[in-house]
Amino acid sequence: MNRLITFAFFILSFNVQAQIINNNSSFLSEDNNLAIQYYRDGDYEKAVVLLEKMFANPNNEGYFDVYFNSLLKLKRYDVAEKVVKKVMKQHQENDAYPIALGKLYQEKGDVQAANKIFNDIIAKLPKDEFKIRNLANNFYRFENYDLAVQTFKQGRKILANEQLFTYELLNIYRYKKDKPMLMQEYLDILPSTPQLLPQAENVLSMIFEDKSDYQNFQAAILRKIQKAPDAEIYIQLLTWNYIQQQEFDAALRQLIAFDKRTKADGGTLFNATYIFIDNDAYETAIKAYEYLLTKGKENQYYLPSKIEMLNTRYNLQTSGKYTAADLNLLAKDYQGLLDENGKNRNTLFAIKKLANLQAYYLNEPGKAEKGLEEALQMPGISAADLGQLKLDLGDVYILTNQPWEAFLVYEQVSKQFESQPIGNEARFRSAKLSFYQGNFDYSNGQCQVLKAATSQLIANDALNLSLLISDNIQTPTDSNALKMYADAEMLVFRNLPAQAVKKLDSIGISYPQNGLADAILMSKAKIFIKSADFQKAAEMLKNIADNFKDGIWTDDALFTLGDLYEKKLNDIAQAKSYFQKLITDYPGSMFSAEARKRFRNLRGDGVS
Repeated sequence: MNRLITFAFFILSFNVQAQIINNNSSFLSEDNNLAIQYYRDGDYEKAVVLLEKMFANPNNEGYFDVYFNSLLKLKRYDVAEKVVKKVMKQHQENDAYPIALGKLYQEKGDVQAANKIFNDIIAKLPKDEFKIRNLANNFYRFENYDLAVQTFKQGRKILANEQLFTYELLNIYRYKKDKPMLMQEYLDILPSTPQLLPQAENVLSMIFEDKSDYQNFQAAILRKIQKAPDAEIYIQLLTWNYIQQQEFDAALRQLIAFDKRTKADGGTLFNATYIFIDNDAYETAIKAYEYLLTKGKENQYYLPSKIEMLNTRYNLQTSGKYTAADLNLLAKDYQGLLDENGKNRNTLFAIKKLANLQAYYLNEPGKAEKGLEEALQMPGISAADLGQLKLDLGDVYILTNQPWEAFLVYEQVSKQFESQPIGNEARFRSAKLSFYQGNFDYSNGQCQVLKAATSQLIANDALNLSLLISDNIQTPTDSNALKMYADAEMLVFRNLPAQAVKKLDSIGISYPQNGLADAILMSKAKIFIKSADFQKAAEMLKNIADNFKDGIWTDDALFTLGDLYEKKLNDIAQAKSYFQKLITDYPGSMFSAEARKRFRNLRGDGVS
């Protein structure tokens, strides 16, 4: 109900003309539409001529706002005063007209007379929630925002309920960009309405301008925590506030202090670690898991924390820079987990992560092959998990120079899961293997089938690969350049990024007139993203967006740029610009729906 009232509240204030049209069907006449058009265009002289005639007719108070506002714009205060006083006599029960008269006095500069009217109205507030809300709406209608706030606050006192009118006040403070009051209102309401936390975070992130805003908010939250140290909602808000400032360890300290102070089981902290991980604060997340492990094996979060700590270390050490020693230690820890808990469906994740480390980072593909083959024999594994295991094993067969075994495994999975996402993934991996081997016709044929796949991502990847092949096999020179590109992609698959970049750079030297420039840039961008060199990746992607507007990778490049600037380079303005360009210039892209969602969220549209 409150949301409905809030919605009506804003419609009333921002679109009075629409209200008038709805309230008076005769408004649809040519003169009426013309008057409103003049008003919207700011041609008040012409608007007043028509509105005066219409307002003179009985029961046409629906024209009051535009007529009255036009008179104020033209500074015809005497006429406006006569009009409003006449309507006041006819509708003595409607406080909108005295407020309009007060607005008139404000415009004339007679602040004392205006304040007397406003104060008298507020002083007579009845003990009626609907009437209080209606009066505040009328103040808002005539742009007296502070008086609308005063009315709501007085209404809270009269009705002895500090929880009333929260949505309306939040919306006014947000519209006015009144940061102190907005912060205070959220802090006051969140303990009783914790579901508002996501809204609070979205609104405040949009209205805060610099670090000082976050620091002021931090001080306000800490004052609340001093008064209510066990209020979890404030700890969540403080954690968010620290994260917005990239102060992850400070957030962790607060969470640990809260956990100790309340003698909690670690649930709040465990859940917060996902926020750290989403922000790539892997080191902080690992510290959180280490603390949770000190609670002992009997704690319900002990095993989940141990598992997630290993997975977080995996994410940290396989992204960006890493050392062989770190990866070897991680592999030993996964092996230790398997030794302690056995190899079964509950530890399947560890088997797969260990195999991935061995195959792509530790140069031990034989061990990975053996581990995955053994996992296939474990009882109780679901069909879907078995299918995924086979795909992983097929990939490892490529690394162990058994391409035919890989083809057989992919074919087996594609038939077992015909027309299902995992089956399409198997067919696409088969197509990619053919591409790596230079068997372009077969690869293209597989892609042609997959273009109709129900998975949009697979269909898009298949389409891109098909177009890449079709566009670059027209001549022997084209085919030779494409073969070099396929070799580079194979190096990427084998996780040899430096060699892949070198091979990609050599294509232009060997075949200066090749048509792979945008594909080469996209491949290099993906390599740089994986190695956490986001600035270099952005350079590659901008090159695509600027110079290959009709290329097959352009929409992909724009979306990836938006994602990088939002999540890695912390430039929201740039992120919005790239998402908007994608939406505008490539409406048919598979990325357009997600780009529109992300753009609206960054602009704040998702806040109710």
